Amino acid sequence: MRKRKAKKRPILPDPRFNDQLVTRFVNMMMWDGKKSTAFKIFYDAIDIIDEKKQNEEKTSLEMWKDALSNVMPHVEVRSRRVGGATFQIPNPIRPDRKISTAMKWLIQFSRKRNEKSMAQKLAAEIIAAEKEEGAAVKKRVDTHKMAEANKAFSHFRF
Repeated sequence: MRKRKAKKRPILPDPRFNDQLVTRFVNMMMWDGKKSTAFKIFYDAIDIIDEKKQNEEKTSLEMWKDALSNVMPHVEVRSRRVGGATFQIPNPIRPDRKISTAMKWLIQFSRKRNEKSMAQKLAAEIIAAEKEEGAAVKKRVDTHKMAEANKAFSHFRF
């Protein structure tokens, strides 16, 4: 390899919960470098979850983390050409990629919802994902089904 592997930049923990995972999520949600706006959206969503939640033993941050782990995929399919044919080959996912994929899906599907503000959309998607329902969880289930269906090609793995 000519070039070195890029160094992982340290992520500062967020001001309210002192959690790096929150900052990572906010960085993904951010548009046009507007980080304070993204933080405001996230914190508003957390507050909305606080108001709406039924079970009192879990904090809204724990609910968000549960939702994230419910959306996390464990296997994914990668395309690979073998002798003129393209096969979808199931591969296990690295832990950091699992988290980032889950975050991307959660943000992507909350943007597609039809609530009024982004904070409400995000809160609704987090609550749905925490209950193992919603579009983001459906995406994970579909990904796992796809991997299961193509399990026969797993011997083509690199």
